Amino acid sequence: MANTRKRPGNAIAATRPVEALIHIIRGQKVMLDADLAALYGVSTKRLNEAVKRNISRFPAEFMLQLSGAEADSLRSQIATSNERRGGRRYSPYVFTEYGVVMLSSVLNSRRAIQANLMVVRAFIRMRELIASHKDLAARIDKLERGHDRTASVIEVLVEDIDRLAGEVKDMKALPPVTKRKIGFFTGED
Repeated sequence: MANTRKRPGNAIAATRPVEALIHIIRGQKVMLDADLAALYGVSTKRLNEAVKRNISRFPAEFMLQLSGAEADSLRSQIATSNERRGGRRYSPYVFTEYGVVMLSSVLNSRRAIQANLMVVRAFIRMRELIASHKDLAARIDKLERGHDRTASVIEVLVEDIDRLAGEVKDMKALPPVTKRKIGFFTGED
């Protein structure tokens, strides 16, 4: 009987979809170093050490470090601990899609390759989703522009109707009729 037991740590079990780990920061889709480390089965410290040993492979468009404000805005989402309780003492690094691809060459294990394929597919799905949303956004924009033109024509028509209604009202208003009295007038009346 063949040994079908898998070594622990080799299988990737994502607790939440990889797409949920992708954030938009500075207009780019990125993933946090801690999330990638969890997917690759290494500690965040080891992932960052591997990156620093190969820093020439990670130019600015592949990896960036979050500012304090950006890190604070993500703190509730990434659930980092308080610094006084052993949390991070520096802002986290984030990796763009290209940085994630480059990580596969730095972390060359079976699990890293599997995780990398999962992450790259997630980025591709997000790109396709965004492209379809752009198409919908363009169609909505076209409808809104048509609506704006129609609304301006309707406004002009309403103004014309109001003006004409005022003129009709003025035309309907007859001058006051003076009743003629019957009888003899002395001229003093």
